[in-house]
Amino acid sequence: MTVLSSRPAQPVDPGLVSIALEIAGRLANDASDVIMATAGRGARPDDDTSPFDWVTDTDRTLERHTRRVLTAEFPDIPVLCEDVDDDVAGDVGFRWVVDPVDGTANYVAGVPWCAYSLALVDRWGPVVGVVADPYRAQIYAAARGRGMRANGTPVKLGDQAVSSIVCTEMTRTGPWPGMGEFISRAALAGTGVRVLGSKALAVAQVALGHAAAAVLHSYHEWDVAGAVALAVESGAVVLDRRGEDAPLPVDGLLVAMPEVAEEVLEWWQSSMSR
Repeated sequence: MTVLSSRPAQPVDPGLVSIALEIAGRLANDASDVIMATAGRGARPDDDTSPFDWVTDTDRTLERHTRRVLTAEFPDIPVLCEDVDDDVAGDVGFRWVVDPVDGTANYVAGVPWCAYSLALVDRWGPVVGVVADPYRAQIYAAARGRGMRANGTPVKLGDQAVSSIVCTEMTRTGPWPGMGEFISRAALAGTGVRVLGSKALAVAQVALGHAAAAVLHSYHEWDVAGAVALAVESGAVVLDRRGEDAPLPVDGLLVAMPEVAEEVLEWWQSSMSR
């Protein structure tokens, strides 16, 4: 198995990429301001059935603002989020995907770990991606072939030591099948597993070199497309659960530093087979 990307970079109109990156960055800054002004201060979800299904007024406000700006600037590109059927994604050339507040339960509780995620995606994967990390006052941004930046500073994997942390997230119904076994295997290898409550930030930690890998058993495109753009441009490996190179796998996702991708994939595959 190769853990290096074999997908050639598909060219995109550089003018489109530039304006998309600029607008996405501006929206990420707007979202960061709104989240910091409202987090943990009286925000309430629609219901109490599950914290994984909560939607707040802030989600709606940021979604409306994102739609309004993107529709004005890119009238021919649809904007997809949680209230749009996933199947629509396959019918368009370009699409914007947005998660206004990724980590809503943390946001409501005032736990400092949530994000705004936005990406422009085509059939080959993310073209432009931004993730706002409000509590750390960071905007992470990337564009295909142009690298990744954190608050304007270039980020590239390879210079830092491999982290001893791996991130994962639970599913909407709880631990994913084999999650306990995966954690045990990681622990035996001297690696700690963290479940922090934001898929976008979990993947972003790999792009930043803070985590060695992130394993997501299930996800929606809007959860991770922005962060996957960061990871690809920083030099991380993106694989599906079979170990195949894929931009946004439909049935689970491994994002990893190249040095550990094969090992973490083996933990994941073995844990699911038991």
